[in-house]
Amino acid sequence: MLLLAMIAALFLGAYQLNPREVMNAIIDTNAGTNRFLILQIRAPRILLAALTGAGLAVSGAAIQGLFRNPLADQTLIGVTSGAMLFAVLSIVLAGSLLSWFSVFFRQASIAIFAFLGGLATTFLVYRLSSKQGRTEVTTMLLAGIAISAFAAAVSGVFIYISDDQQLRDITFWSLGSMSGANWGQFMLVAPIILFCILVLLRYSTALNAILLGEKEASYLGIQVERVKSQVILLTALIVGVCIAMSGIIGFVGLIIPHFLRLIQGTDYRLLLKNAALGGAIFLVVADTLARTIVAPAELPIGILTSLVGAPFFLWLLLRSKSQKLVI
Repeated sequence: MLLLAMIAALFLGAYQLNPREVMNAIIDTNAGTNRFLILQIRAPRILLAALTGAGLAVSGAAIQGLFRNPLADQTLIGVTSGAMLFAVLSIVLAGSLLSWFSVFFRQASIAIFAFLGGLATTFLVYRLSSKQGRTEVTTMLLAGIAISAFAAAVSGVFIYISDDQQLRDITFWSLGSMSGANWGQFMLVAPIILFCILVLLRYSTALNAILLGEKEASYLGIQVERVKSQVILLTALIVGVCIAMSGIIGFVGLIIPHFLRLIQGTDYRLLLKNAALGGAIFLVVADTLARTIVAPAELPIGILTSLVGAPFFLWLLLRSKSQKLVI
């Protein structure tokens, strides 16, 4: 399904191509515009979308296992709000202070600030919830909510004082988009996201044990505190990198893992692997739709994921009233 979605994405877009044109563009070095469109615009965008979807879905599944709550996602540890705050600061403050630099430099500064902001808030939440070498998940949840609310408030202040151009940049960035994808971005983030996903896969057995409870997991020989700290760090790295490259894309880490639980159960040895594939498929399809629904314009991908994710989230809430949610 992932391969089919990626192949279909090569054909579809504001400028439609047929299979023969795509093959000629790949093989023939003199294909000109079509070759540039396929290899320099659509190919890196499709690969970055797949990688981002895989990273967000795997990190969401890991956080849900760590919190033992299927309604948890990355926003609980503050990484999304922190990235948003620092990105807004970069757009409003650095945009004015660094106005004489090139557009590329200013765009790069937004990505760097967003990544650092996500890591900084995650570290703060982790420190607030740690005591004598132990991390309380409940305290981490409350600290994450408080830090996220504070970051949102500060972001609102800077949004209020921003000018029209800065406000448009903030709005476009906060809705998420793959339109700026290129091979340089892909080569930069691919090693980080793939490494974090592979390490998280190694914790699948530990996450299965934590579902029984932290004490029970420690009786089974799991180093619970070490698992907590490393899962949180890896999740923050993945989400920070994804947000820095494509803006805020919501609900992927929530709906993909839970949808897979309904199909295959809660075994994290399968769930994390399939979440990577499911997240990649979901975001490639969503990005393809974003490029085609309102062509030749482009719909922010975050709008599409929210249109799917919000009703799904409400369905989970209604389902939880009638039966106990599957962790």
